[in-house]
Amino acid sequence: MKIRTLLMLGAIFLSLSAFSQQEARILRFPAIHGDQVVFTYAGNLYTVNHDGGLARRLTNDEGFEMFARFSPDGENIAFTGQYDGNTEVYTMPAEGGIPQRLTYTATLGRDDVADRMGPNNIVMTWTPDGDEIVYRSRKQTFNSFVGHLYKVNKEGGLSEELPFATGSWISYSPDGKKIAFNRVMREFRTWKYYEGGMADDIWIYDEKTHDVKNVTNHKAQDIFPMWHGNTVYFCSDRDRTMNIFAYDTESGDIRKITNYTEYDVKFPSIGDNAIVYENGGYIHILDLTTEETRKISVTIADDFLDSRTELKDASKSIASYDISPDGKRVTFGARGDIFTVPAESGITRNLTESSGAHDRYVAWSPDGKYIAYL
Repeated sequence: MKIRTLLMLGAIFLSLSAFSQQEARILRFPAIHGDQVVFTYAGNLYTVNHDGGLARRLTNDEGFEMFARFSPDGENIAFTGQYDGNTEVYTMPAEGGIPQRLTYTATLGRDDVADRMGPNNIVMTWTPDGDEIVYRSRKQTFNSFVGHLYKVNKEGGLSEELPFATGSWISYSPDGKKIAFNRVMREFRTWKYYEGGMADDIWIYDEKTHDVKNVTNHKAQDIFPMWHGNTVYFCSDRDRTMNIFAYDTESGDIRKITNYTEYDVKFPSIGDNAIVYENGGYIHILDLTTEETRKISVTIADDFLDSRTELKDASKSIASYDISPDGKRVTFGARGDIFTVPAESGITRNLTESSGAHDRYVAWSPDGKYIAYL
């Protein structure tokens, strides 16, 4: 029985035309400067106007490029990339160009966006003078749940560790004399409403006096500090859904800015006059002058190579089988579909043809009239 030649049907994916005509979703890790927004989509960096529209791709690497951050003058972006296999810090012109690698660190066994610790060497921000990039790394703790903050010159060289025992998201005050930061890295963890010992707060560090102050001091998760003027914006799930709040550095008052109830605000980033963030797979923008929000509609024009319809040899992926009671046909579960194949000659049939479902574990009924499967 020539199974290999008989099972040449594969899973059918969404067509290119469906992708190209729709507003893009699953847009991640956005950053903004002026009217330019940079974000990650399908592992590459794209740029689009802050009013939305057709996005332009900046990177084409097979690895994952993410966490782009604009330099203070908006001329360059620093980002976390995998051009050379490792997850490292790179820079490139904001309009696109050849990336320059800045860091060289050890390979980690757990270094992936899907892992609960997230990827290594995440770009946090630039220093206010635009000379250095701050990043969070586990290069000294490896697979520990804590990370440390470092800064590296925009031209490369040895990194310098910031004076924190542990550190995560960070934002400088406008005068560069103070730092708002998190101590814990748990933003990639998937459980919600956590109030245990690793629930983070926003801390402010004075570089002159070395004093550290907890300015949120709440049992919920308070993360992603973003300093603008006399206000430190941050995310909190103190009202169940993660929203943006604002801490007044002069009065100490905290007020709620956004009021999402369905999807969390995720991975916000502050620019010169706005904050961009993920919500429900889309990019939203918060105008810091009016504190009004809106969604950015983004279209991706791409060849979507990984989503193209293609023929696959299903015989190489057989996961289950059963023989008919009369012995004339065999049923297979392969590549998410259910097939029947003649023992000697005849037609191979795909019984389910369900590209959007995983059909498996076949069993032929004793009377030969039915095939059961999950």
